Amino acid sequence: MTITFGACKSSGRSDSGSILGSSDETEEAAKLVASANEDLNKIKVLYKENEGKRENLKKAIEANDAAQVKKISDDVVYLINDGFDNAKSAIDKIEKAQEMEINDDYREYLRLKEESLKRELEAFENYRQAARTLRDNYDPRNAAQRDKVKADFTTRVENYRKIMEEARDFSGRANEIAKDAIRRQQQVQ
Repeated sequence: MTITFGACKSSGRSDSGSILGSSDETEEAAKLVASANEDLNKIKVLYKENEGKRENLKKAIEANDAAQVKKISDDVVYLINDGFDNAKSAIDKIEKAQEMEINDDYREYLRLKEESLKRELEAFENYRQAARTLRDNYDPRNAAQRDKVKADFTTRVENYRKIMEEARDFSGRANEIAKDAIRRQQQVQ
């Protein structure tokens, strides 16, 4: 998720009526957001390089291949851990930007993007826990344990999908705020 926002009229934050009033810190906030975008791009690269892992994991489970399940699950756990570090860094930067003197539209946009990122982290935590359970407990020779682990995996993956949908909703709402702000700015010019 890349975070962008066009300049727009302030909704009361600066006396000059523009986004860059004398006490406005929008430019500094934008630098923080640009840095957050760099963190998010690192996550995108990780995701793209490893997007087949979920399908490979599913196939290994269906084939009752314990060695592959454990290997792929272990890889997934470490990938998600790496992504978490980048996501937490991006969230920290967005929070700092929100604390600055910025216009209300930009603040709300950043709040929604932050909420979207937090939901994504929650979703990936579900997936990481599912992978850890598979890595640590999957045994195709023990039918009861195998079925329990598969059920847990299925539930957590479903939670992952549901929470990611919520994250996309927050991101979409933020994008609508940005579009509305840009439209209002264009109407003023």
